[in-house]
Amino acid sequence: MAKLQARKRPSTMLHIEPVTLATDRLVLRPLSLDDVPALGAAASDGNQWEKKTTTVPKPEGFEEYVQKALDLQAAGLALPFATVVKDGNRVVGSTRYMNIDAANHRVEIGTTWIAKSWQRTFVNTHAKFLMLRHAFEVLGCNAVEIRTHSQNDQSRAAIERLGAKLDGILRRHMIMPDGHIRDTAVYSILREEWPEVKARLEKRLER
Repeated sequence: MAKLQARKRPSTMLHIEPVTLATDRLVLRPLSLDDVPALGAAASDGNQWEKKTTTVPKPEGFEEYVQKALDLQAAGLALPFATVVKDGNRVVGSTRYMNIDAANHRVEIGTTWIAKSWQRTFVNTHAKFLMLRHAFEVLGCNAVEIRTHSQNDQSRAAIERLGAKLDGILRRHMIMPDGHIRDTAVYSILREEWPEVKARLEKRLER
């Protein structure tokens, strides 16, 4: 009886390094400690730290927030961005690649928050387009995950509009800053699904 031969594991790893991504209206640039004041101001727009479904520090906590993000970047586990609206060069939030699994060509887009005045605008659509395009077309990812609080209906609706598929719910997944235990909704987009998702996003960018 012929022996089954194990398939060789690809030797290539994801090579993720700081990069600036941009559309005609939005820039995602590498996060730095110089962004601390602007991030604090953006978080104060709507008191983002009061939301139970996201984790955003108060303005005085952003130096530690950014430093932790940079430490994760140095360890190869994250790539954080400042979200900047081109009109006025305004920092309106932050997002990042995280839980980077270089061996398996997977990343998660997460730790995303946007100042209240810029929610439900072009910002989230442009940011997701940039990050997904870079992940699939430059980094060569097999899949991109997006996670959110299972009770964050606004976030879940936005993720589903992208065309991401629900993989499942991680029950009692995280203890949030206010002490409640979060169930996490896990979505993903696969490499072969990207062309359809991209076409949908490009139509939204044209509006």
